[in-house]
Amino acid sequence: MNAWAVARGDGVVLFDTGMHEPGSLAQLERAMNQVNLKLEHVRLLVCTHAHSDHYGQAAAIVERAGCELWMHPSHQHQTELGGDPEAALSRRIEVARQSGVPAAPLAAYREAATGRGTGLKGIVLPDRELVDGTTVSTDLGDWVVHETPGHAPSHVCLHQPERRLLISGDHLLGRVSIYYEHGWSPDPVGEFLASLDRIEALDVRLCLSGHGRTFTDVDAHIETNRALVAERIDRHLTVVGDVDVTAFEAVALVHDEPITELNASWWLSETLCYLEHLEVTGRARRLPVEGDEPERWTAV
Repeated sequence: MNAWAVARGDGVVLFDTGMHEPGSLAQLERAMNQVNLKLEHVRLLVCTHAHSDHYGQAAAIVERAGCELWMHPSHQHQTELGGDPEAALSRRIEVARQSGVPAAPLAAYREAATGRGTGLKGIVLPDRELVDGTTVSTDLGDWVVHETPGHAPSHVCLHQPERRLLISGDHLLGRVSIYYEHGWSPDPVGEFLASLDRIEALDVRLCLSGHGRTFTDVDAHIETNRALVAERIDRHLTVVGDVDVTAFEAVALVHDEPITELNASWWLSETLCYLEHLEVTGRARRLPVEGDEPERWTAV
């Protein structure tokens, strides 16, 4: 992933941190050293959202640099995970069970995930909340915060209007890859689409994304994201229109590739978000659940 350092007086503002893993802080230090910077030069840490690959080393950086952390207030999707990973795992297991995932894969997943690291050095809460209109001052000018939920409820983009620059986090990437944080807002898909509209109106010249290379064809990226979301919505609508399905059954019908340990969690979360979007927009509904039976969905 990418972290961006922008000059500010005798130091820098650092945007995003990378995930905390063995040796990861040293890797960040080596990258900063290549441009004659040290962690002690960080005057302010800004996280575009609270996912571990963007926030994971925040605690270590704040401790080393003595700087403040600024982040959106809806960070509980990550800070609660880091504070009680076992409870977070149990919650994921129960969502998967209700979605129709069979018992054997669930047991295997619990065994594999128990004790797995969270990607966080520790939990550090923001000193200031990044909400609409907040500005981050740098030598390049002020960066204006725009709330862009969808990928995560804590997601923001930062816009430098005079230079038409955008630090986009994971809202827009160098390649199109969509992920939604399930379970923390009613309609992440709808939020993501609204966030695309919001960024489109900014007339950005250069996008500094959280992964991949910088890019200038921002409008094309936005349109490609919209097209992919529309295609996914249509496929999920077709699936629930053919027969009543669980979310787990829908995953297998929507995707042309087999479900594996690597993609199962991502795809199930995505499918749940699309089904909930269809529910919010009046095109699908959940059927009444009897006993411990999994939840099933149908078209309206």
